[in-house]
Amino acid sequence: MAETEKREREEGQGSADDVRILAFLCNWCSYAGADLAGVSRLQYPPNVLDVRVMCTGTISPYFVVKAFQEGMDGVLIAGCHIGDCHYLKGNYMTAKRFQVLREALRFLGLEEGRLRLEWVSAAEGEKYAEVVRSFTEQVKALGPSPLRRKPVGWGGKTGEEG
Repeated sequence: MAETEKREREEGQGSADDVRILAFLCNWCSYAGADLAGVSRLQYPPNVLDVRVMCTGTISPYFVVKAFQEGMDGVLIAGCHIGDCHYLKGNYMTAKRFQVLREALRFLGLEEGRLRLEWVSAAEGEKYAEVVRSFTEQVKALGPSPLRRKPVGWGGKTGEEG
């Protein structure tokens, strides 16, 4: 391992190849699709943190922005296919919010490629694995998020100061 990579890992930053992705997954479809990918032992990168939500329509844009502020390099929102929402109109609301959210992230200086919306059903484990693979590569190509915080060292000093 190169000396810089070793030092970065010790400081908690990880290498430039380590991307952090937060995935908001619908309980009824996408989370079940992720579960199917797992039990089917499909290969996909392990750098995605799944958050199960009852419906993607309940995801506030605040939580997406907060994820980026807390150091995520990408955010994936995956829900039921249009017309198949357990709550009837949740994915329609998500699709509308997504457009507004893209504009807000552009205003904050983040690339559009850091946010992705996908429709994945419970029977689409392979699709979920492919979405994670392709989104990870896409975010990796963009590099670390410009909003990623530097790790805090002892005494509240950042890694550069301490």
